[in-house]
Order: sequence, then structure tokens, then C-alpha cells
Amino acid sequence: MIYAEVGLSRNESAELLESVLTRISSTLESGESVKISGFGTFSVRQKGRRVGRNPKTGEEVPILPRRVLVFRPSHVLKARINGEIPGPDEDE
Repeated sequence: MIYAEVGLSRNESAELLESVLTRISSTLESGESVKISGFGTFSVRQKGRRVGRNPKTGEEVPILPRRVLVFRPSHVLKARINGEIPGPDEDE
């Protein structure tokens, strides 16, 4: 879509997208949040150690502490998904 919409070559479009995704990934790895206006916010949350269960056997299994990626959609994205406002590809 970048190639078609912006007019860059396919290679330039791929490089641009890879650059943006790499920047987002490295920002999240460092523990910072990434907000994309009109889309939502990505953030990293720390989860503590807890005890889970194996659903087949019912056996208790320790779940180690870890960092998890969380996405919180914007109100604009929620409204688009629910058809309350038209998306960029729809006629108004």
C-alpha cells in the first residue's frame, strides 16, 4: 500500500516500513510506550511470578515473571471498527 499510495519504489517502500517497525520494536524493548495517533498505544508491562495449571492434567505449573506487550486501541480506531465513523478507504 505504501508503494501505491506514496509513489515510492517497492524497495524504498519496504525499507521505509522496515525502518518504522525496527524503531517501534527498539523503543518497546527499552521499556517506552509507542503512541500512534488515531490508532492506539503499544506498551510493555511486567507480569509477576504466579502459579498456573496445566489444562489437561490440572497439575500446578509455575509461570515465571516476564514482560508482555499490551495494545490499547484509540477511541478513533474503536469507532471505525464499530462503523461509527468511516475509515480512510470508505466514502463519507
